[in-house]
Amino acid sequence: MTKETFSFQAEVSKLLDIVAHALYSHKEIFLRELISNASDACDKLRYEALVNPGLLQDSGIFQVTLVTDKKAKTLTIADNGIGMNRDDLVETLGTIARSGTQAFMDALTASKDAKEKKKKKGDDAGGDIDLIGQFGVGFYSSFMVADKVEVTTRKAGEDKAWLWTSDGTGEFTIDEASRDQHGTDVTVHLKKEDKEFLDAARIEHIVKTYSDHIGIPIILAAEGKDAEEKTLNQASALWTRAKKDISDDEYKEFYHHVGQMWDEPWLTLHNRVEGVMSYTSLLYLPSSRPFDLFNAERKTQLKLYVKRVYITDNCDELLPSYFRFVRGVVDSEDLPLNISREMLQHNPALAKIKKALTKRVFNELKKKAEKAPEDYAQFWDNFGAVLKEGLYEDFENRETLLELARFHSTSEDGLITLKDYIGRMKDGQDTIFYISGEDADTIAQSPQLEGFKAKGVEVLLLTDPVDEFWIPSVGQFEEKSFKSATRGGAELSNIGKSKDDTKDDEAKDGDDKKNEDAEKTSKIEPLLAAFKVALGDKVKDVRASDRLTDSPVCLVADDGDMDMHIERIMKQHNQINEATPRVMEINPDHALISKLVVKAKKAEGIDPVVEEAAYLLLDQARIVEGEPLADPMAFSKRLASVMEKGLI
Repeated sequence: MTKETFSFQAEVSKLLDIVAHALYSHKEIFLRELISNASDACDKLRYEALVNPGLLQDSGIFQVTLVTDKKAKTLTIADNGIGMNRDDLVETLGTIARSGTQAFMDALTASKDAKEKKKKKGDDAGGDIDLIGQFGVGFYSSFMVADKVEVTTRKAGEDKAWLWTSDGTGEFTIDEASRDQHGTDVTVHLKKEDKEFLDAARIEHIVKTYSDHIGIPIILAAEGKDAEEKTLNQASALWTRAKKDISDDEYKEFYHHVGQMWDEPWLTLHNRVEGVMSYTSLLYLPSSRPFDLFNAERKTQLKLYVKRVYITDNCDELLPSYFRFVRGVVDSEDLPLNISREMLQHNPALAKIKKALTKRVFNELKKKAEKAPEDYAQFWDNFGAVLKEGLYEDFENRETLLELARFHSTSEDGLITLKDYIGRMKDGQDTIFYISGEDADTIAQSPQLEGFKAKGVEVLLLTDPVDEFWIPSVGQFEEKSFKSATRGGAELSNIGKSKDDTKDDEAKDGDDKKNEDAEKTSKIEPLLAAFKVALGDKVKDVRASDRLTDSPVCLVADDGDMDMHIERIMKQHNQINEATPRVMEINPDHALISKLVVKAKKAEGIDPVVEEAAYLLLDQARIVEGEPLADPMAFSKRLASVMEKGLI
């Protein structure tokens, strides 16, 4: 077979340039990443060998070996793991998930911008945010220190070995090679300025700092006649050690390794359970959002081990999907070593572990919420949208999730609980009001909220798409139902009245209130009729409003129709073609409306100015709701016409 030449995926080429020329603060990270990859390869072969022992060609003792060659200026990271074949090389080292690469570059750009701002202010600009591990591009970090990288590899169970070579400038080659047994050698040809990574003391320091937790030996090969091989790490699985013997730095580095994250863990939960069911768990809650948090697959991120033997990544049977941001490992003593992925889905022992782990995470979140509310608020801003998925998926834990939920509202700058909201409800209020949108500050200024603000009624500001799904599923909290402030029928007349006043109202003939409403409507009836005729089927109805105080009009969903925000979302995703006509509510006390009423009363038929004003006010209401204008040119002409005629 002749040597094959390939071009990197376009995004990889961009990324390689960024990695090679922009991440200079932590060059030693490349060694941590290559050692982690080697460790993972050994874990995978250990698992595969449970089913097919013939894959192992040696004693079955796994290790990572570091070999330096000062004359050739090379550092080789060798393992006896599962190895790769030609197709694996093309797929693994030639492409990166498009979304992950773009997210990496966006985050890196933000990091560089922040660093430049620090420089301008005279602050310490060191300590860049290293994002390599978080985005699964660890192998490419080798190009920070290399002018060429060679990968010699042979897949377990296959006879052929392969050589992958690249200088990181846009192309790579694959050729046949020879290797005595399965595994991979990554040979890094170091740049002249990076020869420090050939020094034994420097290598040992890096391994102790970043990779001491690796559960297999990391050996520095002998160099020179009198030199001896040296094991650089403890070579024991960190989660099997006692908590008192593990430093904060060791916990943090293991988090970086197992979670593929580079932030600080927000919460670390290390627990050993013994008895009828025995297992060890080491769980981490991140302090920042993983880039893949909202991937459609919604895979959990826990690794499952059985008796220290790696079984699988992304074990969905260990935690609910709404805890997919949790990183870590679970090591069971009770599961069989030959357990398959299919068996995992129906294993009762695993179901018990899942229930116990879920309860433990909930308990720790409750403690944080009570003892450190500001820290918890930051956590909720990062992961609240994901946790709220459990409100419509997990009925068993719904009450706990509602207790942990936090919300922005019109009455508070910070986050509040539902219990806080109910404790501040006005006399006569039996409903939890909310409004949905994309941005809390924007929807807080919505005209639909004017009447609520005037009466001092608090409204929850919901900005996550998931809110439109869990609210109908939950329905109510502590016997108080949820109702959108953008719906018709959001009754405000009794809110703010004492119970005695409410009873007096109920004791009235029943016609008094109808008379009040009729009087308000009759006041602007000519205008309502004119607007209905002018707008036709563009609106469902035109009514007098008791919710508006400052704005002339607003649009609301009729009681029983789809909420306005979720309809916009569905239309954006082509789930529906046409929006439902809305109800236009008119403020009888607004000066503009009063002038239009006068014109409507005087006119025989529909006054042209009133007709134009009807369309202008409809478009104005749409703009306020963040909706596009149906006909921008017509809007512009009408606006100019009304201004010319001097309506105001």
